[in-house]
Amino acid sequence: MASSSFSSSSKATFAFVLLFVFLGSSSAKLSTNFYSKTCPKLMTTVRSVVKSAVSKEKRMGASLLRLHFHDCFVNGCDGSILLDDTSSFTGEKTAGPNNGSVRGYNVIDDIKSEVEDACPGVVSCADIVAIAARDSVVLLGGPAWDVKLGRRDSKTASLSAANSGVIPPPTSTLSNLVNRFKAKGLSTKDMVVLSGSHTIGQARCVIFRARIYNETNIDSSFAKTRQGSCPLTAGSGDNNLAPLDVQSPTVFDNKYYKNLINQKGLLHSDQVLHNGGSTDSLVEKYSEDSDSFDSDFSAAMIKMGDISPLTGSSGEIRKKCRKVNS
Repeated sequence: MASSSFSSSSKATFAFVLLFVFLGSSSAKLSTNFYSKTCPKLMTTVRSVVKSAVSKEKRMGASLLRLHFHDCFVNGCDGSILLDDTSSFTGEKTAGPNNGSVRGYNVIDDIKSEVEDACPGVVSCADIVAIAARDSVVLLGGPAWDVKLGRRDSKTASLSAANSGVIPPPTSTLSNLVNRFKAKGLSTKDMVVLSGSHTIGQARCVIFRARIYNETNIDSSFAKTRQGSCPLTAGSGDNNLAPLDVQSPTVFDNKYYKNLINQKGLLHSDQVLHNGGSTDSLVEKYSEDSDSFDSDFSAAMIKMGDISPLTGSSGEIRKKCRKVNS
């Protein structure tokens, strides 16, 4: 028979090759020491630029954290949010959740420039965004975590994907928040703890106007204070800012959850986390136990950073974060 010439050793070799091919295509995983040999100064370089940016403007820390979130939720953590529009695609910067709202692109450019000087063509923009988010949290008093690295950069971006609702809007119901995070492999607990990012940063009047004028599950004096800088009339004061955490807006702590218990959540999507629903107990836990908040937040950030990264031979290492390599 013809098959008799295919020896057992050949079969074993063939099986091994098949296994190797399979592993080679699926085992490119992120690791915390990915650049330890190829770019040993990476962490200190990123931290230096982030520290400078945050010292000039505390809000930038929140913006860099949010940039990572908005990148990961649209087609994975691939740096696609950083791409400017081109003749072949419209990027994500002008999408509803991002336009006039997502910030920090210049800081990422500055980091990339410094990193390219230290180790040209080695570190992806997607990884820089992930490290900058962690460093921002730490600089504002929050927990540290070991950022997993090895992502590569997308060669395209998608306005339609960014506009598709994958990034939950500030008008979200609790079930929408749960479902949006679940679709990305994140649990309800992950959602509640990552919402704690709103312990830092600010929001525009146009985003919270409906809540402070129309909703009843809101502390009346808090609503009145916010109304002072956010007029009822649409178009008037739309870009006026208010802190997401009224108690300690530039410190990463658990006050956000205390605010929710006191009905002082600035956004509708904040207050739904503590409004007689299934997540009330988690909010109460984090309001009382800052250590749990810190450790769960760190774990959830690592998990979020694992959303559909490009690895191995996928994507590229962009020379400039705003455009694909030519």
